Amino acid sequence: MGQTLKLYESAPTVQEFTAVVLACTPAQDGWEVELDQTAFYPEGGGQPCDTGTLGGAAVSGTRIHEGTILHHTSAPLEPGRTVEGRIDWGRRLDHMEQHTGEHILSGTLHRLFGAENVGFHIGQPAVRMDMSLPLTAEELAQAEAAANAAVRADRPVRCWYPDEEELAALPYRSKKALEGPVRLVDAGGADLCACCGTHLDSTGQVGLIKILSAQSYKGGVRLAVVCGQRAYEAVAAAWQDAGQAGALLSAGPGRLTPAVTAMQQGEAALHQRLAALQNTLGEALAAKAVPGKPFAALCPGADGDGLRRLCLAVSQRSGALTAIFAPGGAGLSYALTVPDADARPLCRALNDAFSGRGGGKAAFCQGSLSTADFDAVRAFLLRYSNQEEK
Repeated sequence: MGQTLKLYESAPTVQEFTAVVLACTPAQDGWEVELDQTAFYPEGGGQPCDTGTLGGAAVSGTRIHEGTILHHTSAPLEPGRTVEGRIDWGRRLDHMEQHTGEHILSGTLHRLFGAENVGFHIGQPAVRMDMSLPLTAEELAQAEAAANAAVRADRPVRCWYPDEEELAALPYRSKKALEGPVRLVDAGGADLCACCGTHLDSTGQVGLIKILSAQSYKGGVRLAVVCGQRAYEAVAAAWQDAGQAGALLSAGPGRLTPAVTAMQQGEAALHQRLAALQNTLGEALAAKAVPGKPFAALCPGADGDGLRRLCLAVSQRSGALTAIFAPGGAGLSYALTVPDADARPLCRALNDAFSGRGGGKAAFCQGSLSTADFDAVRAFLLRYSNQEEK
């Protein structure tokens, strides 16, 4: 068929257009339509495709197959018919904001640190950028600040096909060797890159670039980045979250870190006090234990570490089956040991008898039971101990 004119390259802000249907063929869950010209961007270069309507039919996807741009429609369109197309502008504008912002940040990271962009995808909720080098938090903050300075400079974004002589003289970025006509994007001087995507008219239209996260990936770093409206929404949500957290901590945004540090220090001090109290309780329980006799006790308020401390303290005196319980969840939490024996058979029997779960090593087990009836559990342990003695 004929070559489709790519309006999305020559006029990326066009939202409505007319075109002649060149072909329409059945496809899975619809039809695939070829046009003489289109403003629908086909998926590629890390940018998702456009959606919208075409001749009254919904366009759920656009792709390139063997050089032909195909629009996936919900209804057939008659070849030779002139149809009106309308792209989902909110979706397109978002993609343009993300893609232009990605160019600015990628170019900045390359200029400042020599990092190459080796992977890019506009996803949800963020853009994924894979950089070839490991970058510190300080370096990323520096690059983010410089990229946003380029945004505020509001310089023109230019997209064009240079001739062979001009192309050979330009130091543009590309992930692979390219043949044939090469389309370049100059992101206001912040980046010069081979790219087939759609972009804003100026860097200022990006509004804001924000790096949300960074993690090590294949010797480099994988970034989650948002630009434009997404960046505004991310910052607004983070500010609201900080405000709510600040209200709980009696500290406003900007003073959350010292407030959280103070809370952690206070929590650590409470843990130390609790451990001391649990040690004292362990000594008191051990004083009640009879050497050679099974021991079971209910200790409300004990956490997992406390149950372990109490159980081991008592077992050192009793030298026999020792189990300490505390109310937890819908039933009881427990810690148990059987000195000079394997505690795991008892753990399994206890779990089977009271719909529990848990385990451990031969010397010590912990878990939880679905029952809160301590007397029934203690009676079970005594029966089990008597059976073992026999």
